[in-house]
Order: sequence, then C-alpha cells, then structure tokens
Amino acid sequence: MKFMKLGTRPDTFYTEEATRSLASEIPSDLEIRINGVTYLLHKFALLPRCGLLQRLCSDIPESTTVTMELHDIPGGEEAFELCAKYCYGITISLSAHNFVPAFCAAKFLRMTESVDQGSFVLKLEAFFNSCILEGWKDSITALQTTVKLNEWSENLGIIRRCIDSIVDKILTPPAKVRWSYTYTRPGFNKHEQSVPKDWWTEDISDLDIDLFRCIITALKSTYLLPPQLIGEALHVYASRWLPDTTKIRPSESSEPGEVVSDKESQRRVLETIVSMIPVDRGSVSIGFLLRLLNTANYLATSPATKAELIRRSSVQLEEATLSDILFPSHLGQQVYDIDSVAAVLESFLVVWRRVSQEASVEESQVVASIRRIGKLIHSYLQVVAKDPDMPVSKFVSLAEALPDVARRNHDELYKAINNYLKEHPYLSKADRKRLCRTLDCQKLSPEVRAHAVKNERLPLRTVVQVLFFEQEIKGGGGGGGSNSRMLSQELSFNGKQPAPSAMAAEDLSSKLHLKSSTPESSSIRSNKHERVKRPDSRKGKVEDERNILVRGEIEEEVEKGKEGSKLDRKRIMGSRSGSSTHGRDKGRDR
Repeated sequence: MKFMKLGTRPDTFYTEEATRSLASEIPSDLEIRINGVTYLLHKFALLPRCGLLQRLCSDIPESTTVTMELHDIPGGEEAFELCAKYCYGITISLSAHNFVPAFCAAKFLRMTESVDQGSFVLKLEAFFNSCILEGWKDSITALQTTVKLNEWSENLGIIRRCIDSIVDKILTPPAKVRWSYTYTRPGFNKHEQSVPKDWWTEDISDLDIDLFRCIITALKSTYLLPPQLIGEALHVYASRWLPDTTKIRPSESSEPGEVVSDKESQRRVLETIVSMIPVDRGSVSIGFLLRLLNTANYLATSPATKAELIRRSSVQLEEATLSDILFPSHLGQQVYDIDSVAAVLESFLVVWRRVSQEASVEESQVVASIRRIGKLIHSYLQVVAKDPDMPVSKFVSLAEALPDVARRNHDELYKAINNYLKEHPYLSKADRKRLCRTLDCQKLSPEVRAHAVKNERLPLRTVVQVLFFEQEIKGGGGGGGSNSRMLSQELSFNGKQPAPSAMAAEDLSSKLHLKSSTPESSSIRSNKHERVKRPDSRKGKVEDERNILVRGEIEEEVEKGKEGSKLDRKRIMGSRSGSSTHGRDKGRDR
C-alpha cells in the first residue's frame, strides 16, 4: 500500500460538542455545516484554493461572517476536512483507502489549476496515476471505495481506469507477475512454487458484486482467458459471499426479519454469478452447479435462475459423484433434497432421449451414458432411503424415472428398497407393494434372490414372484439368464408380452396353478385359534401370531389360484417363518 503526505503543520483541529474548530488566535469568519457537523474556519485559508467557496462568497463583504451548508459534498464531512486541512497546510496522509472521497470532494470544491496553481486536484491525479493504478491491491482497494460514491466515480472516470488497470494485470503472463497477491489454497507455497494461473481470483473476490461483474465481463470480452479460469473466479467469489447450506440447520431455514436484507443481497449475488457462468461445458464443475442450485432453493431465488441451474447441471450430470448430489433439503422435514435431484435427472433424460434417437450417435455410447446415471441414482437412493422422513412417493418417483436400460440388473435397486423398508418398519402394506413394483425379480442375481426369499420386510407377493422364478430356472435345468430369455421369447412367439414382475401377482392363478381350497389350507384355517392359545411364553406367542399373519397372507394368494400348484406351500412358509431366528437376522444384516 502506497501513501502520499502533504503539508507540514501539525493538526490543530479539535471538537467541542458538534463543532470542529481550528486552534488559532484569529477569530473564525467562515461557518460551514455538513451533516450535523459545524466547521468554524477562516476565509483567508479556504477561498484562495476553493473555486466554489469563492463564488458563494463573491457578493458578501469581506468583514462579514459567512455561513453556508454543504450537505451534498461527496464523501461527507471526512472528505471535506481533508480538503480544509490541505488549505491550512496541515499534514494529511492519502492512500487508496481515502483517495476517492478526497478526489471527489476536491472536484466538488473546484480545487483545480484554474483556481490555484499546483492545486489539490492536480496532486491527487498524479498520485492516482503513478501509485494507485500501478499497484495491484491499491487498484482493487480504490475501486472498492467507489461503491459509496458510484455516480461521482463513474463521471470522473475512476471506475473505468481502475478496471482497466486490474484487467491489464490479470492478463499479464503469470511468469511476469512481480506484485504481491493473495493466494490461500491449501498446500501452496509462494516461495517454492511458480505463480498459479488463478493468482488473481481471491483478491478481486473482495469487490462488490457489480464491480466484480464489470471485471469478469471485461475479461470475457478479451477472449484471452480460458473459460475454466473465469469459472474458478466465480467459484471463489461464491465461496466468499454465499452461505454454506451444508452447515445450516433445518431450523435456520426460516430466519427472523433482521436478516432479510442479508438474504436479499445474497440472492442478488447468486443470480449475478449464474448469469456470468461461461456457456462452455466444463467451465465450472458439476459439484459447483449443484451447490448453487441448493443455495438457490435456500435463498428462494427466481424460477429463471433455478431453471438455468437445473439445465446446466443436467448437461454435466454424468460427471457427478454421490457426494455432489447429497445436498440438504430446506423444505419439509426430509434430510436430503430429492426434488432437485429428480428435476436435474428429468432434464437430463429429455436430452438423452432426443440424442438416443439420432442416427449419428452410437448405441453403445447412449447405453453407457444412461447406465452411469443409473449407477449414480441407485447409490443415491440407497443413502436417502435411510432418511426416516423421506416420503415413499418421492422415493418411488425417482426410482421409476430411470428407463429400464439404465439398469443392468436390479441388485442395487433391491438394496435401496431393502434400506427403505429397514428404516420404515411401520410402512403400510399398500406402500410396501408400491415400493416394490419397480423391482423385477427376474433381474436379480442368485445371491440377492436368496436374500429376498428370507426377507420378511418384503411383501409376500414379491417373495412369491422370486420363488416362482427360482422354480422356473430349476425346472428348465439351465442358468437363470438363458431361461429368462427363453421364457421371454416363448411369450413373444405366442403373441404375448412378458409380464413385468410388478404385475406378476395378477397372473398367479395361471402361473402357479394354486388351488383355491386344499386340505393344507383348510388345516391352516382350522388351527389358527389353537396356535394362539398353545404357547405359554411371550416369545412363543409373538412368534405364533406372526406365523398366523404370514399364513393369512399366503391364503390370500392361494385363494386367487384356480388349478393345482407347482410351488410347495411348505417352501414358502419355510422361507418366511423358518428364518425367524438365525435366518431372519442374517437377512437383515445383509
């Protein structure tokens, strides 16, 4: 930081109540009032150097004490006092911090060469050109001080000249950078490493958003910097001025009235940053875009801003990791913002479907693209399933949004559904069926099917589907994949479409050939009440009641049958109730 000192006399200004006076034996004959502060000064010191005061006092006799008000002087009483001290020859110190108000006030008072040779304005301009504009941080500091005097600074050309100086230094090759700069990245050592390409991003992040926008716009217009550098500057600025939504508690999402203005200014910053993101893909990371989207939801920005962030995020969704999309929700009680993820996925699928129909795009690329997204969404579902406040409707909606080709198999979807059932043990029967309707049992691996058969959390209908498919595989005497394809081909040959697993329950009568009334089912019904009374221990009673409930569910499926069954009813009961101890615990731990 460079300074300029003018004057040699000691400072003899003193304050008495709201009056600033100069210690002098000569009585005051010039009274100037500025914003509640009164200055008692002398015409002989100020008039020769201030053209404005000369004009205001031109028609007043010299012996008369003059009183005037200068409330509209730029910089207020502090800037005026600098000018007054200069007139008295009192020592003043000028720097980038107070140059702008002093220069504007001197221009206001007309302390120019036409009034006084070697004027205050001339000295200030020399200091501005030779010191402030030559320095990196001095230029930024001076530019920031123009915020309070924007109109004056704009008219006097201060803003334009500061921006030009800053842009010129940013465009300087890093190897030629010799001035001091701020760079606090972890692991960086200025003395051991060369100047990084983004050395300038932290210093300009101290600027007001409008001034920052002017610099970024000027840099983009030169086409000399890569879009990634512009994106890095936006990232640094956003980290400096926008709230970290990952650290905001749900109770803090609704804040008191005194911080409304802060949120409004942050909203304006975010919307400006979004408008400056380069159009080039990869100019900013997908993680940064998704964090901006989450912040936009927290700050309640305009729908246009959210829509743009969703669109930009969907373009780079394939680059996202699980941690990128696990951002918190600021609406409702749920932990994760599944609505935003669903919106980004929907936007991605719109483009993906259009691209997949283009003849110039290879099918393998289309499939690889959607399967990367499918893997990401399944990992996401497995995490959000553990949120106790996650609605089943949102969970199912996101799972069903993926096309079938996005899943090589349904193992990962099964894990997500199992996690949800674990965390929501009191889910209704209808919701459990709704949750499992996307699951295709024919696309489960043998290990997962073995787990599903013993999984008491699954609806009975789903377990029956798994058992049916297992028997089809064993009956065919071949591998699961080939038998499944043969079954599909056979149905297609007969002019029928293979029924999805979620609809298989409606075809149990034709597939399973279960009789509506058998001796075994009659035995189940006749022995229900005896089983309740037989056990003496509490554990046995709970176990028998559970068996009754399971057998009742089986009866419901059995009564749908019309012919003899190929499935062994004891096998179903063994899968559901026989694993109540070791088997059930093992299934839950999977």
